[in-house]
Amino acid sequence: MTQRMHDLAEEIVRLQAELDREIERRRKALGWALKEQIGEFEHGIAVQHRQLRKTLVKFFGGASWPVVLTAPVIYSLIVPMVIVDLWVSAYQAICFRAYDIPRVKRSDYIAFDRGRLSYLNVIEALNCAFCAYANGVVAYVREVSSRTEQYWCPIKHAVKITDPHRRYYQFLEYGDAEGYRERLDAFRQRLKTEAPATPAERDA
Repeated sequence: MTQRMHDLAEEIVRLQAELDREIERRRKALGWALKEQIGEFEHGIAVQHRQLRKTLVKFFGGASWPVVLTAPVIYSLIVPMVIVDLWVSAYQAICFRAYDIPRVKRSDYIAFDRGRLSYLNVIEALNCAFCAYANGVVAYVREVSSRTEQYWCPIKHAVKITDPHRRYYQFLEYGDAEGYRERLDAFRQRLKTEAPATPAERDA
């Protein structure tokens, strides 16, 4: 990794931290704060939210037929998602222990907090729960697979990869045969001893 690439990676992390601070300022403007991993709103704002909740009659009355007809297809994805979730959890429980790789904390990626928003009706809250689970599982699996890739094959691709995981930028250049032979053990050791990623680092 060149110094320029290292500097750019650090700049990404810095900008993510700045974005997090801006998000926190926006939270305060909207009248809520995070307390013990639960979003809490000021009383007056919570009342306003309940007044904005759509009744089920209005909700279904405004839904188009394509939305209604495709809903079962969307929700059918819960089956493969649960299977992947369970399988990957079993995989890292067995293999990461064998390789001495720190296991990914699943709860860092899957959160069901949006169901507490009082301006969502029961269907909207269910939709949010489904999206939270599906995207959380994908993010969880991505982190498990990125640790696996760092252990076995920390090599960049020859072609451009869209939105690679955060570890990818540290990988060896494509075609660096000597680097692979000399530094593979170092990549594995770094993986075993690294500190848990912060939210900003995970999103970078």
